[in-house]
Amino acid sequence: MTPFSLRRLLVRLIRLWRSSLQLRTVAITVLATLFAVTVISGYMAVTIATNLYESRKDQVLAEARQATASAQLLFDSSVTQTGAIDVETAAEAVSRTIRLSTSSPTQFALLRTPGQSTPQIMQQRQSPGFDLGVITSELQAAVAEGGDAVFSQPIGINGGTTLEPGIIVGSTIEVPTAGQYELYLVFGVSDVQRTLDFVQQTLLIGSLLLVLTIGLVTFVVVRFAIRPVRLAAQTAEKLADGQLEERIPERGQDVVATLARSFNRMADSLQRQITQLADLSRVQQRFVSDVSHELRTPLTTIRLAGDVIYDRRRSFDPTTARTAELLHTQVQRFETMLADLLEMSRFDAGAVDLETEPTNLVRLVEESIDSIRPLAEQKGTELRLVAPGGYFEADVDARRIRRILQNLLGNAVDHGEGRPVVTYVDSDARAVAIAVRDYGIGMDGAQLERVFDRFWRADPSRQRTTGGTGLGLAIATEDAHLHGGVLDVWSEPMQGSCFRLTLPRRPGGIVRHSPLDLPPSDPVDAVLTEGGHDA
Repeated sequence: MTPFSLRRLLVRLIRLWRSSLQLRTVAITVLATLFAVTVISGYMAVTIATNLYESRKDQVLAEARQATASAQLLFDSSVTQTGAIDVETAAEAVSRTIRLSTSSPTQFALLRTPGQSTPQIMQQRQSPGFDLGVITSELQAAVAEGGDAVFSQPIGINGGTTLEPGIIVGSTIEVPTAGQYELYLVFGVSDVQRTLDFVQQTLLIGSLLLVLTIGLVTFVVVRFAIRPVRLAAQTAEKLADGQLEERIPERGQDVVATLARSFNRMADSLQRQITQLADLSRVQQRFVSDVSHELRTPLTTIRLAGDVIYDRRRSFDPTTARTAELLHTQVQRFETMLADLLEMSRFDAGAVDLETEPTNLVRLVEESIDSIRPLAEQKGTELRLVAPGGYFEADVDARRIRRILQNLLGNAVDHGEGRPVVTYVDSDARAVAIAVRDYGIGMDGAQLERVFDRFWRADPSRQRTTGGTGLGLAIATEDAHLHGGVLDVWSEPMQGSCFRLTLPRRPGGIVRHSPLDLPPSDPVDAVLTEGGHDA
């Protein structure tokens, strides 16, 4: 398996772990159970092994003491009334006695204790196959100096291909006229090892079966418990998708049924409120649309009459002429507001279509700047354009983009406090971006959250020169979304604001990255001295 395949498998496992509550619950339960069972089984295995070994060791020591006592008694009883003893005959009798006094086949060795001054009149004896190498120097020293005590030590017995466990036991025997001899007995404990292996195997199989059983039970219980939660989640997703009639089936009287009833009551309440809000929204939209259409006819008549009065204002006295000018201005603002209301009603009704054509955005920006220049000169604001070059032509609805630009430029001039307003245009192979940057009063965080809301203005008490409906940025946002683009904003109090429009180069494209930073990195001084040119 390649590293890439391993990485994909790991990613899938991580995704499955994060998305499945049932998997996490079962896995954690099985792992915790496995840990607990391992600890308990290990403790039981160690305890059983210790008890079995100690029991076998006590049995071996008892048999060794009995064999030693029998051998000593046999040697002592072999002394005649004259004090003589046939040690070889006695040794043969001792060998037979040792074989008969143990419960299992036992190897033995009868060795003379080194360093004695008495002559060696009895030969050392050992059973066939006895390996003198199993007698360690530590054990031999302990036996030689231990007197009547019995000493033991675990050893490995050569069983052919493997070493089998065993115990060697050493003690001393006083042979009349021959001195001190050491008796070593080797006992095999392979039966204890077989018993221990069986116990450990049983514990292992039992532990695995217990873990599997707990895992299976946990899976069934969790599946039964999570099923209502999964059903509630699926129903909630359907409700979020607009299927307001979806409900959770109610069965029984337990806590799950209570959850279902509470969820359904909540869904019923939400459905009623959403239906009421939808009806109210439709009534409101219909009202705005109807009123806007109904106002067009009288407004047209008023505008025609006002234009006639406005054209003849020079023949009026100053008071009447000023009244004619005010009437003309307010009628124009009324027409603008009415046009915005009609546009928003078309957006709400979904009756808006794009009429795209290849457009040079730099030229479109220049035209928008020229249209706003009289207002900028009145405010004492300098308009700058920064267009470093690139893929500027894009398929857009020029009328709507021009409306967005005029709104952004008008707001920048209104709130720029007479400081320069810089417009940036840049693009790449997939997207185009236009940013309008002013250095005026700016906005705080609370204002930024509502800047694109309908009928909202940053400072209603502030005297404005353009607009006034509070629908400009809302319409601009709808126009941007209609193109598949994004309208972003950056602002800091007393540092100005920057609105950035990012559009896909072709209809249906997706904006993943904007060619312009927000705000663009060029400060005003750099724009004036390096890359900018007068619009």
